[in-house]
Amino acid sequence: MLMEGRYWNEEIETMPRAELEEYQLRALREELEFAYENSPYYRRSFDAAGVKPGDLRELGDISRFPFIDKKTQRDAQGVGSFLGELCAVPEEDVVFISTSSGSTGVPTMSPFTQRDFDEWQDVESRIFYQAGMRRADRYLHALNFSLYVGGPDVIGAQRLGALCIWGGTIPSDRLIYILQTYRPTCMWTSPSYAWHLGETCMKNGIDPAKDLAVRRIFVAGEMGGSIDGTRKAIEELWGAELYDFYGLSDIFGACAGMCGEKDGLHIAEDHILVETVDVETGEPLAPGETGELVYTTLRKRARPMIRFRTGDIGRIDKGACRCGRTHGRIHVMGRKDDMFIVSAVNVFPSDIEAVVRGQKGITGEYLIRVTEKSYTCQYEVTVERSESNSSETDEEVADRIQRALKARIGVKPARVVVEREGALERSLHKARRIIDERKLTYSI
Repeated sequence: MLMEGRYWNEEIETMPRAELEEYQLRALREELEFAYENSPYYRRSFDAAGVKPGDLRELGDISRFPFIDKKTQRDAQGVGSFLGELCAVPEEDVVFISTSSGSTGVPTMSPFTQRDFDEWQDVESRIFYQAGMRRADRYLHALNFSLYVGGPDVIGAQRLGALCIWGGTIPSDRLIYILQTYRPTCMWTSPSYAWHLGETCMKNGIDPAKDLAVRRIFVAGEMGGSIDGTRKAIEELWGAELYDFYGLSDIFGACAGMCGEKDGLHIAEDHILVETVDVETGEPLAPGETGELVYTTLRKRARPMIRFRTGDIGRIDKGACRCGRTHGRIHVMGRKDDMFIVSAVNVFPSDIEAVVRGQKGITGEYLIRVTEKSYTCQYEVTVERSESNSSETDEEVADRIQRALKARIGVKPARVVVEREGALERSLHKARRIIDERKLTYSI
């Protein structure tokens, strides 16, 4: 599908809400039946919960079915077959597998049939298109290709018709050479690396905004793209528009992304049913309420994901967007595992990043250290003072940041540590922003 209209697939993207939910209900019934008939895990799990696919009469009935999570995937992986008990097709039907990073445990495998793979790449084309990519663009794909589910997303850009440069995770000097020589107009990487690469260009006498051709940057893997301060800082550095994408290896690459309105990330609701549940009880929450995001695939065959608890905290807005798209927009606040509680206040690293990125006189790099004292949780933040900031002492910078954090979050850090510019480690991909030194267990 090569086109130059307003939408990649207008019929799907602008489907009236009632019709979209009818479509979801039909697809969900088929997905549940397929999973029950073909996956040993789901048959056993549904039977143990006393539910059958036929019990689904409306979308809300999905709450009667059991959850799965990362532990479920690990426990089922390799059981009974190479692909494991969650898989619903024979290995001969699987054409591609990716794996998770293993950052929260043993890496988990994600299999795809040919239909799964093709439909995934059509969603990638849709998400690129809604972020403004067109056939005339040159696209630099600066993501890992080593088993990472985001690697093949470059095929979605090719299907759209863009000229694609398969950069991968190569050293910064090689990427800068590509940026200068091939002059791509679009690029996808992580927020941390977009910032790092821009800084590296400046240190080498290259102004990204003036000397390079990048005018759209797509980011994923971290919270930064949806944090106003971070997004605007990267946009100013590059002279480009930044669009946040969201995906997870458990389903497929980018399954949600910003449109030009940049008011949340449109999720492909023709492929994924989104629920929000209470973090503690698992009880369903109304659209718009904040809780743990739970996803159910509607069309995936190799490994259906029924009520997958993502560990991401956020909400979904199902109101129509100003861009005309009707698919809901997710707003992700952070990972359940990264959230910590100080004086009864839920603190997300994204809240701290929003403050740090919005302050002048510091580089925007930061590190959070979570500790405990007298059986209570506390946190400290390390920032870098800009070399150009000669008007403040370290103590003045620390006091200003501490007051800004208290105003934004409601609880101030135990202390703010001010380091020289360049003291904190830069990341080429996902930056390590939080170190948890607690020994106690704190419930969410």
